[in-house]
Amino acid sequence: MIRTALVAAALALTTVPAVAGEPATLSLTFDTGVETGAVMVALYDAATYNGGQPVRSAMIDVASGQHMTTFQGLPHGDYAVKAFHDTNGNGRLDANPFGAPIEPYAFSNNARGNMGPASWDRARFTVSGDTAQTISIR
Repeated sequence: MIRTALVAAALALTTVPAVAGEPATLSLTFDTGVETGAVMVALYDAATYNGGQPVRSAMIDVASGQHMTTFQGLPHGDYAVKAFHDTNGNGRLDANPFGAPIEPYAFSNNARGNMGPASWDRARFTVSGDTAQTISIR
């Protein structure tokens, strides 16, 4: 178990050098605590991270055993991921009466926020060539 965690940590963010002019590919793998529902994924750039529409989005059907999504044809640059695990399958992030999420959520780089989402500086990463990241969503 510890060995698996160390290998996963070592592979958490890998990048294959880019070929000039070719679009980039981003592969995201989500480590979830339960095997129900779906992971809703939103990919942002700097201009959209704090309130704009994501540049790409995906739904990963965890209940059927999926844990990965790939975004192809991305311009090289900095991106960040916001994701939540819709464990009950209602299509939204459920919250308590005070607005705090009660379903698991995560950000790229496994960044944590302080009384809100992780900041762009903590969540951003560079996509150049083939890039992969593993995110623990709990």
